[in-house]
Amino acid sequence: MQPDEQPSVRLRLDLAYDGTGFAGWAIQPDLRTVQGVLEVALGTVLRTDGPPRVTVAGRTDSGVHARGQVAHVDIPVGLIEKSRGRSRRPVDEVLLTRLGGILPPDLVVHALTRAADGFDARFSALSRRYAYRICDDSARRDPLSRTHVLWHRRTLDVDAMAAAAKPLVGRHDFASYCKPRPGATTIRTLEAFSWSRPVDGPDAGLVVATVQADAFCHSMVRSLVGASLAVGEGREGSGWPAEMLAARRRGAGVHVVAPHGLMLEEVSYPADEELAARAVLTRARRAAEDLHHPPVGGGCCG
Repeated sequence: MQPDEQPSVRLRLDLAYDGTGFAGWAIQPDLRTVQGVLEVALGTVLRTDGPPRVTVAGRTDSGVHARGQVAHVDIPVGLIEKSRGRSRRPVDEVLLTRLGGILPPDLVVHALTRAADGFDARFSALSRRYAYRICDDSARRDPLSRTHVLWHRRTLDVDAMAAAAKPLVGRHDFASYCKPRPGATTIRTLEAFSWSRPVDGPDAGLVVATVQADAFCHSMVRSLVGASLAVGEGREGSGWPAEMLAARRRGAGVHVVAPHGLMLEEVSYPADEELAARAVLTRARRAAEDLHHPPVGGGCCG
């Protein structure tokens, strides 16, 4: 650290957003993005010279929603204390309240806390869990859920979809299910991939995919859902998604479904004392995979 530099404090932000009005997470010129709106708001409440840069657990594509997104931002200690103003409340509470006052209604920060030592929103994460929701019953079609549930005109065979999903669980090269992006690996550990039709609760009657992995490459989740729909409609057999996986190349038969049915539900992390070690391990593994495999994949979900 240079003599004139202030030590910084890392803040953890737990947030949720309706992705309908956003062009994805990452900043893009002349487009409204979650990152762009959040960074401007943080710059306002923290009174920084410019918007501070935020690091997110998982970048989401345009139209994808999040209930359990996590991010971090590093802020000089002096600015943190100064932002309290005259309030006697803990500074974290003050910042959270002020953020809530200026953020738009489709982006909510539920918690703002000082991050534990070694915490990195992206590299300390153990897994990301997504859900994809589909309505295939016209009697249950709800106009109030049209922005986060995919309407499908044909009845789906959920048992066949569930059977087709099982062989994809594990550590594989998912090149067949990822849109190519230079400089990133397509090897991922898919920890869970299942389909169900809940009989009660808020998802009753819907067809719901649960997809969990250490990380996802570009369009991976929506491609997995697209392959499952081909099975559920009877256009392909239950072994077809595994055959596509084994091919290790993207084919015309793998369809990327619409983004609005996809929701980031949760990002999980290890115990505080294991955060730094997890970040080191994740960085090392990604570097090793990029070194030993062709860089044909991407680094975000959706």
